[in-house]
This record gives sequence, structure tokens and C-alpha cells, in this order.
Amino acid sequence: MLGKKIVVLQVIGEMVMGGAESRIMDLLRHIDPKKVHYDFLVFNPREQHYDKEIEERGSHVYRLQPRFKIYNYFSFCKALNAFFAEHPEIDIVQGHMTSTAAIYLPIAKKHGVKCTIAHARSAGVDPGLKGTLTKWLRRDLYKKTDVCFACSSEAAVSVFGKQMYEAGKVRILPNAIDLAQYQSVSEEEAAAVKEKYGLQDAFVIGHVGRFHYAKNHEFLLEVFREILKQKKDARLLLVGDGDMLPMVKEKASQLGISDQVIFAGMQKDTAAYYRAMDLMVFPSHYEGLPGTVVEAQAAGVPVLMSDTVTRQVAVTPLVECMSLQKNSAEWARAAMALYEKTKTDTENYYKILCENGFDVTAQARLLERIYTKLTM
Repeated sequence: MLGKKIVVLQVIGEMVMGGAESRIMDLLRHIDPKKVHYDFLVFNPREQHYDKEIEERGSHVYRLQPRFKIYNYFSFCKALNAFFAEHPEIDIVQGHMTSTAAIYLPIAKKHGVKCTIAHARSAGVDPGLKGTLTKWLRRDLYKKTDVCFACSSEAAVSVFGKQMYEAGKVRILPNAIDLAQYQSVSEEEAAAVKEKYGLQDAFVIGHVGRFHYAKNHEFLLEVFREILKQKKDARLLLVGDGDMLPMVKEKASQLGISDQVIFAGMQKDTAAYYRAMDLMVFPSHYEGLPGTVVEAQAAGVPVLMSDTVTRQVAVTPLVECMSLQKNSAEWARAAMALYEKTKTDTENYYKILCENGFDVTAQARLLERIYTKLTM
């Protein structure tokens, strides 16, 4: 591969402002373009949030149709075969959609791709039939890929199985972020966010994440209602969007707290939003390794998170875990106790986060070496 860029195709559903998508974009911004070239294969026909930046950086977004729907298995495979036949320049396919990776990775390999990577970024599945189908589709994924990556040990076990993980056959790559971005936010920028939403004199509980079952927003609202009983000036700042947004708004109305909840929508630069928070409550049902919790620590925000989330993300004293078996009142008391314990903490945890693999600059250099080795 000397003298040639390594072409890596990132396969993901769509390039929206989600956790996995944002982590891949951080890597795109920091990977050496003289050594590695990223392109993207997505399954949404419409332009999404990051598409313009991707193209501006010299990469390309390929939109493949049809999207996989079980009944269209053969037409899905036909489209994949046609795509990879037209793109012999691809050296590596890195698949973040593990639900269908057992289909598209072998097809890529058949068309001469040197190496395939299945990258597990979640440690759970949706409830019901969809989740059952996802588990079935990836039941033997480890046999159909050259390399297994995961963002945490929980994600590794969930997608590839305990035996693969314990045998050391899954490489753990934490979801790294641009730590410097969260270190450089000024008090003025944080104050501007507070002023925008009328939070100058409020105690701000924050959450950043898509409105999806995994994030457990409904329970978050119940915890916030209990916090309101302790602090009348509390406000809940929710950053994100998603299919469950209308349901969460309805829940806030039913609980009688709509006036105290701010739905801020998607935000391009969240660093200042973290700085505007006093505390983050993160009661997810499941996660791979939430970049949100890493970002909060980088910004100096204490986080009370569910113990279903990997402990690998809790690398500073700012994070504590709590069982979802506890009720909302217990969560509220624990959240306020964490705030009181950490409110005078001014330590910068940048070094600890770097040492635990959360710096995207260092991870980009690591991936350059990995890609090179995989294509030799």
C-alpha cells in the first residue's frame, strides 16, 4: 500500500447527528487524508445532516436503494453486488450497521475488498420483533467478517458473543471525541445558551441524545419531576431529535412539567450546551459506549447514569451509576447528592480521558496503523 491512499468505506444507515455518526465524523476530521480516504455508503435516499461536510472534505456519500426490509432480500443483494462491482477502489469496508453486516460484508469480500470490519456500536436491540430479527441476522456475524471491532466489552458480547470477546478476538475501540473542543468553551458561550432559553437563574438538568427507546426519556421526565420537588428553579434541557419526540412531549404534559422542559432540538455544536448544564441524568436502557457521557466529563458536568451502561465510560469521579430498578424519587436524590459532591470540583480530567482512549486525535493515528496493517 506504499504511496497509495487506503480507501475505507463506512457503511451506516444515514449520516444524521447521532452518536455513531458523530464519532465517525470526528475521525474523518482527524484522519490523515494523505494516508486514508473515507467514503460512506448509506441507505437513506435523502440528504442528511453531515452529507455536505463529507463532500466538502473530498469524501463521497453513496446512497444505496432499496433499504433492507426482509422481503426484498434478493433486490437488496442485487443492489449491493452492483455497487461493489462498480467500486473496485475500495480496500476496506467498515460496517457499523451490524444488523445487516452479515449480508453486505461477504458481498464486498466477493468483489475483491481486501478486508471487512464489523464494528459493534450498541449493546442492545429494540424491543419486540425488530430486536429479535436483529439478533437473528447477526447471530453468526463473527464468521462473516475479517475483523471485529466494538466500542465496549458489552457491545462486543452483545454482537459477537461472549466466547469471541473472552478469546480476545474483538478489538475494543472506545468512542473517541474531540476532547479539545469541550475544553475550550468559554463562560460567555455557556451564558449565551442559558440566555437563549431563559435559564440564567435556573438549575439545569441536561440530556443529549436521540429520542429513542434506548435513551429512556420517559423515566428521565419522572426523575426530573422529583427533582423539581427539591429545586423549584430546576429546568430540563433536552438536546436531540427522534421518532419518540412527540411521545415524550405528551408525557411531559401528562406529568404537568411542560413549562419546565426545554426541547432544544438538534444542535450542531453541543459543547456550549454541556457547559450550560449543572448536572446530566442519563437513564438509558442500553448503550454501546455513549459519547455523550464522555463529552459531559470533558465539559466538567457530573453524570448520573444507569448501570446498564458500560462502566468503561465512567473514568472520572464525575460519573456515578444507578440501577433502573430504583424508582424516580431515589434517582432524584442520588442525582442531587452527586451534584452536591462535585459542585466544587474544578479539576480538568483531560489527561484521564486521553489515557482511557477517548481522544480522537490519538485514535485516528491508531486507525491509520490498523488500516495499513490490514491491507498489507
